[in-house]
Amino acid sequence: MNLCIDQGNSRTKVALFETDNRLVKSFIYKTFSSADVKRLFTLYPIEDSIVSSVVNIEPSVVNALNRHSRHFVLLDHHTPIPIVNDYESPHTLGQDRLAAAVGAAALFPKKDVLIIDAGSAITYDVLSHEGHYLGGNIAPGIRVRLQSLHRLSKKLPLVDVDENAMLPLLGKNTNDAIAAGVVRGVAFEVKGYIRALRAEQDTVADLQVVLTGGHAPFILNHVKDDLHHEKNLVLIGLNVILTHNMQIEKNDAL
Repeated sequence: MNLCIDQGNSRTKVALFETDNRLVKSFIYKTFSSADVKRLFTLYPIEDSIVSSVVNIEPSVVNALNRHSRHFVLLDHHTPIPIVNDYESPHTLGQDRLAAAVGAAALFPKKDVLIIDAGSAITYDVLSHEGHYLGGNIAPGIRVRLQSLHRLSKKLPLVDVDENAMLPLLGKNTNDAIAAGVVRGVAFEVKGYIRALRAEQDTVADLQVVLTGGHAPFILNHVKDDLHHEKNLVLIGLNVILTHNMQIEKNDAL
């Protein structure tokens, strides 16, 4: 069984995969420690593990994973991956973005894919049908936009938006104006990227769009394009990377 850990800015997502790459369990932690690692290895027949972090991961967590695992991968820009990374500064590319691209390659083989990860930030990344990560953009997330309006404008309230709410095109009160302005603004942003990429060249006419991240429901409610929602995209990618590295190690041993 494989243990995959995606440590983000505000939470840590964990998943267990069987050897046939089937995701069997997933968990979300507000904080994740070496005690959690020990507990997982006690409860489940885990053999191999991988961790990706966009923050400074606790050394005790790394040590615990390394100690308990038969094979352990600490994902960084030196880690072998089954796609080609064309980013000009690979050491600055978020590991979650790279893992999401690997996950997209596994789910949509030989397809051009736009990967949208809606979390604290919203990232837009593009994978070519030839298996090249071409690059992407980073924009403020929905919560960040709401908080920034409140913090930087003295008279604007901090608005809490229900992710399932269908917001009006035009607000008729300040709360609705802020909520609709932010959420529908993100929706128009998403539609703009899809339209621009499909118009850029014929090779992306069949562009697949996959959406992930905790704030994906906001986008799904307001974008009617054909979107594939995969909440575990990063974890799927991490499992593919772990399996890829285990295969390399196996081949080297022959």
